[in-house]
Amino acid sequence: MRTRIGIVGAGPAGLMLSHLLHRAGIESIVVEARSRQYCEARIRAGLIEQWAADMLVETGVGARMQRESMVHDGIHMAFGGALHRIDFHKLVGKRVTIYGQQEVVKDLIAQRLADGGQILFEASDVALHGIDGRNPKITFTHEGRAQEIDCDFIGGCDGFHGVCRPSIPDGVLTTYDREYPFGWLGILAKTTPVADELIYAYHPRGFALFSMRGPTLVRYYLQCAPDENLDLWPDEKIWDELETRLGGTRPLPRGPLVEKIIAPMRSFVAEPMQHGRLFLAGDSAHIVPPTGAKGMNLAFADVRVLSRALAEFYRSGASDLLESYSQTCLRRVWKAQRFSWWMTRLFHQFPDETPFDKKRQVAELDYLASSEVAATSLAENYVGLPVE
Repeated sequence: MRTRIGIVGAGPAGLMLSHLLHRAGIESIVVEARSRQYCEARIRAGLIEQWAADMLVETGVGARMQRESMVHDGIHMAFGGALHRIDFHKLVGKRVTIYGQQEVVKDLIAQRLADGGQILFEASDVALHGIDGRNPKITFTHEGRAQEIDCDFIGGCDGFHGVCRPSIPDGVLTTYDREYPFGWLGILAKTTPVADELIYAYHPRGFALFSMRGPTLVRYYLQCAPDENLDLWPDEKIWDELETRLGGTRPLPRGPLVEKIIAPMRSFVAEPMQHGRLFLAGDSAHIVPPTGAKGMNLAFADVRVLSRALAEFYRSGASDLLESYSQTCLRRVWKAQRFSWWMTRLFHQFPDETPFDKKRQVAELDYLASSEVAATSLAENYVGLPVE
């Protein structure tokens, strides 16, 4: 097989890259290790920054999102037994959209297939070759046959555990990694939302987060040990703990739990995000703790930069945008890392904190709730900084 851009990974980064390239008249092939059913069913975060929601609409894959999503003007912070609202729209004139990542993936897959795009699901033994030369290749096994894709460039969009980043020679990358001393116990429950916008809760027992996936499906998270045993968390204990950490700020509608997970927390960046003809995007290059809701948005920002650089290369032969891809993306990545770390530090209980640290933490929350200047900074970062 021959294509201009070989893409490894059919998550938000790989699918959006393929979609944007198609709109620029550039052909691509996507190779994915998992099945289509797995990709479309895997539930992940669902908060979309305003610029990213606008991009989905402008590029023709946002119609269902417009019909089914929830648009939020702000968030609530819970501490000291009270709710405090940060009004994004009032402060910075922007909003965020709540629409599950799995729904974005469904929409992108449907559009790529409708446009005649190639997505090769359930590909095994994926390997990259010749990324230092002018004609890189992707080899893999698909439907029992050995396959090979000759291409001009490769988009490495296969996530943190994928094959693309390890394909870069030793000594090229510098990695920055921080693992947090806690995780999130996440539940998905069939019940009505406790509020009309997200609630970030600070409590001496640990952080809690309320989110939603629809009018009858909600997502909650509880700070827990990174190696927490789910068997020690029966449903009633989870609901009781959520009520405690929300501090009595709202009556909590209970319902059956349809999912329980333990999500680890880490910050990770690999620099540079490119080597030779391989360009990393999304989770293959960086991971953020989910407190700041930046994961999918950063992936979209990466491939927006990359698609424009590739379009310019094929239009004029100029490679300056491709050469500066990593530098351009990393400016945004590190700002998102800073914000995600700050949000994590703001709401969570850390094992090494002193009584002074806890008092400072509450004072900072109080400052956010009472200062328009402080709240504006939070709002600006949460709804999404300007894109390149």
